[in-house]
Amino acid sequence: IVRVDMSEYMERHAVSKMLGSSPGYVGYEDGGQLTEKIRRRPYSVVLFDEIEKAHPDVFNIMLQILEDGHLTDGKGRRVNFKNTVIIMTSNIASEYIMNMGKRGEFGFEEKVDGSKKSKKDSDRIKERVMEDLRSHFKPEFLNRVDEIITFHPLSEKQIRKIVNLQLMRVVERLKEQKITLTVTEEAKDWVGVKGFDPNLGARPLKRLIQSKLLDELAMQIIEKKINEGDNVEVNLNKDALAVTKV
Repeated sequence: IVRVDMSEYMERHAVSKMLGSSPGYVGYEDGGQLTEKIRRRPYSVVLFDEIEKAHPDVFNIMLQILEDGHLTDGKGRRVNFKNTVIIMTSNIASEYIMNMGKRGEFGFEEKVDGSKKSKKDSDRIKERVMEDLRSHFKPEFLNRVDEIITFHPLSEKQIRKIVNLQLMRVVERLKEQKITLTVTEEAKDWVGVKGFDPNLGARPLKRLIQSKLLDELAMQIIEKKINEGDNVEVNLNKDALAVTKV
């Protein structure tokens, strides 16, 4: 995957960084930040992250990639994009979605009683996203995009899967030190509830695991309370994670 952070291309002169400097300018020998990577790895997935932050001139470059499938770099070499998959992400309309969540209009995909929420919420989100996209991007740019996908809020099952994945990484790291870690279901539920934010999604999960679990494990290993070959259990004790040797 070739990831391009579009916040680095907010100014007009930054556009040249994609293609490379012209002859006689500093950085000419380095090549373009985008074209050089694709020239060396023509079969790539190219991720343009937060596309709305880029300067409008960048979209002229994007139009050429999406329409013609190639770019000419600063050294005059044609770089072929026809074997790449282009993915663009955007936070457009995110404020509107967050406000819906604060008003309780849009949250988990499933209600407390297990029934599915109305599809109207998803339709409203998609309509608003498309409206904002049309106001931000030119029609010729949007017309060259094959498909536009809107992300829905995470369900409770999906949050639990993310918790399991994050904790599995901790388990694997401790295995390298020959320490066996077991996390109880109650502890996983607690992490899922405390680590989820309706506005930020699952991003706080990592910070929670770091501060409430990894830091405690590290301290006990440093203090020799946990040693190689030990079995360690993480459970819930008075609304907090408890790390104990078993």
